[in-house]
Amino acid sequence: MNPSDRQNPSPDAEQVQDENQLIAERRQKLAALRAGGGPAFPNDAKPSHHADELLKTHEQHSREDLEANPVKVAIAGRIMLKRVQGKASFLTLADSSGRLQVYLNDETVGEAKHAEVKRYDLGDIVETQGELFKTMKGELSVRCRGIRLLTKSLRPLPDKFHGLSDTETRYRQRYVDLIVNEDTKKTFLARSLGLTRLRQFMTEHRFLEVETPMLHPIPGGAAAKPFITHHNALSQDMYLRIAPELYLKRLIVGGFERVFEVNRNFRNEGLSPRHNPEFTMMEFYAAYTDYHWLMDFTEKLLRDLAMVVTGSAQLHYQGKTVDFSKPFARRTIVEAIQENAPEVSGIDLHSKEALRTELKKRGADVNGPVLNRAGLGALQLAMFEEVAESRLWDPTFIVDYPVEVSPLARASDSNPNITERFELFITGREIANGFSELNDAEDQAARFQAQVEAKEAGDEEAMFFDADYIRALEYGMPPTGGCGIGIDRLMMLLTDSPSIRDVILFPALKREEA
Repeated sequence: MNPSDRQNPSPDAEQVQDENQLIAERRQKLAALRAGGGPAFPNDAKPSHHADELLKTHEQHSREDLEANPVKVAIAGRIMLKRVQGKASFLTLADSSGRLQVYLNDETVGEAKHAEVKRYDLGDIVETQGELFKTMKGELSVRCRGIRLLTKSLRPLPDKFHGLSDTETRYRQRYVDLIVNEDTKKTFLARSLGLTRLRQFMTEHRFLEVETPMLHPIPGGAAAKPFITHHNALSQDMYLRIAPELYLKRLIVGGFERVFEVNRNFRNEGLSPRHNPEFTMMEFYAAYTDYHWLMDFTEKLLRDLAMVVTGSAQLHYQGKTVDFSKPFARRTIVEAIQENAPEVSGIDLHSKEALRTELKKRGADVNGPVLNRAGLGALQLAMFEEVAESRLWDPTFIVDYPVEVSPLARASDSNPNITERFELFITGREIANGFSELNDAEDQAARFQAQVEAKEAGDEEAMFFDADYIRALEYGMPPTGGCGIGIDRLMMLLTDSPSIRDVILFPALKREEA
């Protein structure tokens, strides 16, 4: 028997198999196909059914029903299992929808064709025709009457003992991961379902989906370090967008009262289980709303997505329950620290000196460009991020962010030092950020200028001054609420995935060594 046909090698035997030898043997089989004169990679396959529809439609039928009323089918897929028993063979084919067993023997396809099939390898893609039947064990299968090779697989799939377990290999070779790991495929099917429902929900609430530029002459809409490129024809540097916010609000100025966009943002940051430099966001803006409306709407949206994707408002993430069924909590920054970090209960959270002392003890660079000029609100936020953020497991809106860290948000009418802003945290991660938008052009210009000064003082993530956006505001923007939701982090939650790389088909990786 050819080594590539072994179905149940021991783990030790598999480890000593020479993959290069297996590849060489498969290339020899391909060479023989080419020498045969026919097309080595035929392109005229016309499958009539997919595995899932056949299983749904016919699995309840008895053996007798199928024998009395033959159902002819043509299916195509990859060989995932092969079992040869004398004059009979069983193949398990996988298509995009699922798996189905194929049975053949010398009688059904002829002795010569059966001998050819026995030389097929796991991973080969084939097309087969026949009729449905049920085995003695009741498994719905195809009694093969014809079969041909469509694509010769030149590399052996990972064996069933070890699978594709190396994490980096799974991310780097996602195509193999999707072939052999059913859970990976389920994750991305769930992501697609979630995005489909997300768009439906938004359009049902009168939002217009739009597309705004990915290349920006000025990076804006968030505090982040951008990627820089150069546009030859315009002879100017451009930036991959860090957020679509300022363009979407220009559309509000233009008269579209509700807009949203689902697309990529790029931030030149590090990699972690919750960070990828290229990530998916949904941002949406609604005229004549404020941050209270946004929190209510965001809560309804996420609860709806949980029900559609998982079937329940009670989610399970990494062994713990996350409850979407009850109203999301709402806390100020100080309240969140007091409730979730008892170890700092003795610190005066309204004293800049006390906060700076405690942050320094915890390793924060209080003399660096970000915290050196920080006011009370920014220091409270730094303390929150240090001691409380990671402990917010159930959905919690943190509200009333300081003006100095919210350059695009409207200040509160009752307290000019805080803004009408929230961030939503679930399982210790920020999922959404929203606020009543600042639509006072003069105030916005002053805030941009403060950001420019912070950048000159060394804050690489401070914003640029966007004169065209100020000009747009000078035409007048209605009272507006806007929110951004991190789709990748949300999908981590909905699919119980521990890392953001598990929900991104091709996450950022260092280039593979040759």
